[in-house]
Amino acid sequence: MAIMKERVLERERRGEHMELGNNERRMLKSMLSDSSKSWNLSDLLEATGWDDQVHVAGAGKALSEDGLVEVLETTESSVTLGSEGEKAVSEGLLEARIWDWMQDAEASDRTMQGLFAAGFERHEAGPGIGLLKSLGVKIDAGSFVFDDTSKLSDIIAKRSAFIESLSSTPASKEDLDSELISHFSGRKNLISIEETTIRTWTLTKKGSQMDALELGEIEQIGQLTPEILQGDSWKQAEFKPFDVNAPAPIPAGGRPHPMQALIERIRSVFLEMGFSEIEGDYVQSAGWNMDALFIPQSHPARTMQDTFYLSNPERVDLAPEMLDLWASVHEHGHDTGSKGWGAKFDKEEAQKALLRTHTTVNTVRHIAENPDEPCRVFGIGRVFRQETIDRTHLPEFHQIEGIIHEPDANLPMLISTLKTFYAKMGYPDVRVRPAYFPYTEPSVEIEVYWRGQWLELGGSGIFRPEVTEPLGTEWPVCAWGMGLERLAMLVLELDDIRELYQPDLERLQDMPIL
Repeated sequence: MAIMKERVLERERRGEHMELGNNERRMLKSMLSDSSKSWNLSDLLEATGWDDQVHVAGAGKALSEDGLVEVLETTESSVTLGSEGEKAVSEGLLEARIWDWMQDAEASDRTMQGLFAAGFERHEAGPGIGLLKSLGVKIDAGSFVFDDTSKLSDIIAKRSAFIESLSSTPASKEDLDSELISHFSGRKNLISIEETTIRTWTLTKKGSQMDALELGEIEQIGQLTPEILQGDSWKQAEFKPFDVNAPAPIPAGGRPHPMQALIERIRSVFLEMGFSEIEGDYVQSAGWNMDALFIPQSHPARTMQDTFYLSNPERVDLAPEMLDLWASVHEHGHDTGSKGWGAKFDKEEAQKALLRTHTTVNTVRHIAENPDEPCRVFGIGRVFRQETIDRTHLPEFHQIEGIIHEPDANLPMLISTLKTFYAKMGYPDVRVRPAYFPYTEPSVEIEVYWRGQWLELGGSGIFRPEVTEPLGTEWPVCAWGMGLERLAMLVLELDDIRELYQPDLERLQDMPIL
């Protein structure tokens, strides 16, 4: 209301001439028939001949902005029965039905088994006994006992009468017992509280001084159409005025999801650094996903607790020569100079189908298909692990993977590449520290400085000969992998990774544009 008054004063200071549209004229003329009356919606609909309250609301707002009408708003709260409340009217409140049974049953039968035998369902028994326990019923050696019968009966009778009173028509919240409203509001679907805004329109002193004879409706053009402009009728026509200074909502245009925008930004950084992008399938064999990376078949990550194994397809057929080669590497190191893991290699285990647990499977397959071609490639894709959902973990997430496969690839080249990448992403403070991964040696973890602390974002290193030589190459391979969601938490300044995937459009809209 204060904003409307300021706009009216501003228009008067600018000396603007007040022009009324036909709806405003009709509503004002109707109200002048009884200038001292407070008009409600039904009165105005009847007086104006309108059948849609939108006309009253729109015209009333315009007249209020011109200082001709004052709009008063009040809020009324009404209480109605919910679905469980209607059921309680026909069958009785749950605690009332159980209480009636308790009073009629023999003391020896007042048990949970007796309650079930009386016909109460299990989904009723627990909540019903809970309600009665809050009123004084106790359980002693498996039997229900109670002391003050009259007091308990009075409380239940008041509750039943309250529900019955709402069975015919809604009641005003102010006319009902506040304690009972509070009680039933905490119970699912017993009652529903609806708030209704009531508006009345009253003429101001300025409005009551208007001359009704000058408020005849005029023919106005509210929208230009090609048909109007093709003739000359518009030259003598009256156009509906528009207030170009009126506040208008800011349109919220479409924009990519923050995660998709971040993926595009990362993709552009790697492409700018001279890398090419590769992709791969979600469904992989355990052989390519783990055995090719020299992960022992006894490794905890291979169990059902960490990996999604599939029943359809249950297995993925692999070339016999690859199975033989991996078996040789795992069992005794083949000719790589390694002793292997020393355990018997299970070829059936290698052919089990699973959802990929990392995108490194894409890069090792790329090397196997191009063993003699130097390359710098990266990939961004979804991976799947049986993680417990919390603020930093999800069972489905994204990884950023990359390799440098060249004759002269080395650890300093790897570290400088990662530092360049994070600097381009806006995080110049990067450090690495020694780590262990089954398929790289040396291995390092990547950390960036964020909010006063070092945050680990991924692992990297040089692929071991047990990985590269079975793929057909003896060149060193710089490799790294990092979690995209953790990087998103940095870039978007989030404390909970789950915020990225919640359907909160307002929250997503407020996230930074990447």
